[in-house]
Amino acid sequence: MKRNLAISLGLICMVMGKVLPPLAGLTSAGMQVLGIFAGVLVMWLTIAIHWPSLICIAMLATVPGLNLNKLLAVSMGNSTFSFLLFTFICTYALSKTPFVKRCAISFICSRVARKGSWWFLISYCASVLIIGLFMSPVVLFVIYLPILDAICEELKLKNEDTLTNSLILGQLVCAEMACGMTPIAHIFPIMALGFYTAATGQIIAYGDYMLFAVPVGIICFVALMLIIRFFLKPDMSKIDHLDFDALEQTIPPMEKHEKIVLAIFVMVVGMWIVPGFLKNVLPDVYQFFKIQGTAFPPLLGASLLCMLTLNGKPLLDFKEAVSKGVDWGSIIMAVGTLALGAAMTDKNVGITEWITQGIAPMLQSASPMFLVIFLITWASIQTNVSSNMVTITVVTAIAIPLCNATQGAVNTAVVCALIGMIASYAYVTPPAHPAVALAIGSEKTTTGQVLKLGTAMLIVSIAATVLVGYPIGVAVLG
Repeated sequence: MKRNLAISLGLICMVMGKVLPPLAGLTSAGMQVLGIFAGVLVMWLTIAIHWPSLICIAMLATVPGLNLNKLLAVSMGNSTFSFLLFTFICTYALSKTPFVKRCAISFICSRVARKGSWWFLISYCASVLIIGLFMSPVVLFVIYLPILDAICEELKLKNEDTLTNSLILGQLVCAEMACGMTPIAHIFPIMALGFYTAATGQIIAYGDYMLFAVPVGIICFVALMLIIRFFLKPDMSKIDHLDFDALEQTIPPMEKHEKIVLAIFVMVVGMWIVPGFLKNVLPDVYQFFKIQGTAFPPLLGASLLCMLTLNGKPLLDFKEAVSKGVDWGSIIMAVGTLALGAAMTDKNVGITEWITQGIAPMLQSASPMFLVIFLITWASIQTNVSSNMVTITVVTAIAIPLCNATQGAVNTAVVCALIGMIASYAYVTPPAHPAVALAIGSEKTTTGQVLKLGTAMLIVSIAATVLVGYPIGVAVLG
């Protein structure tokens, strides 16, 4: 009944947008798009993120001034779709090797971690943060769960022990923060950057994004360690009994298959990041990768993984990768949100102009910094109580015309990028991200503990984003 009610309410919103007279100053096409947006939002929040996105595209095709071919060109034909597909294939190949576990245990058993109990905890959380820069937070969190189980077994830790709580909470927060620090294999920053490109035709390079997203993440990581140290105050006495050598022996030596897959993945990451620093040194190389776009490196990587063989078998089975390694639900929703974002910023639809005219009087009295704080706070709160993708779609759709209306007083590019970043910082409630539900389901923490630490980190992340991320972003993107 709940499902049928949500579907009925969503469809009613879509129909009402078409039959009701448009709001003052809004075109009939704009009114219809707003109705579709409201209807699909109801379905996204209550039912699922995938098939409602298909209904969204179908309904948008009936809007005057839009058509299915145009919508498919900006959604399934968008380079973001290809980027996500090829990147999921590459990361799946890496996740099939022991590399992630190898890196994690190397951090945990490093010389730094052996210096003392607190160094161990910092190394554990730092390993999640660093590896998470290039991996999906859900995949990373799942990979780390058996590692944490092994540590708890070795130390004879119980689920209710404060150290167990601190480790799982640190693992959760760091996995989510890492998702916002780079666009590599992370759908949420990619969506925000894609919306900005669709609305303005301008591209934000991955290297430029990381120049202000990484410092924010580092600041939040330091704050997390301080909160755990002085507020959670876990009992660290049992770490002195951890057998680091035995833990190191659980990982096998690196084989040829893992080395080749790792080399290809490093090549893909290098093609994403390095060209941005070659603009003045090797301009031809920079221009080549700029023209090819972000989907080219993972396309090349996926092709090599499927083409190269070892001992008569391909490095990666394409059918297996597509069926098991690709998060099709996320991709389909990304397709729907790209189409919806394009429709909401289409000049023929008129929503952007309508919003701009409506908020112009308020902007005359509000300071640019207030607008930045408002948008970042809105995105941070909404992403922690609902879908990350819905948050990015809604907030960027409103942020772009709002920021443009300031005539440059607020940097639209930086704000859109920061919305994609802060929307990844989802660790307060179970609906925020699947990793939160996994953390609570592991029984190593509780909903109340997640809520308390998550709320504290939410406040820290907003402050770091506004006070550090935005100024650096303006300096980088101008």
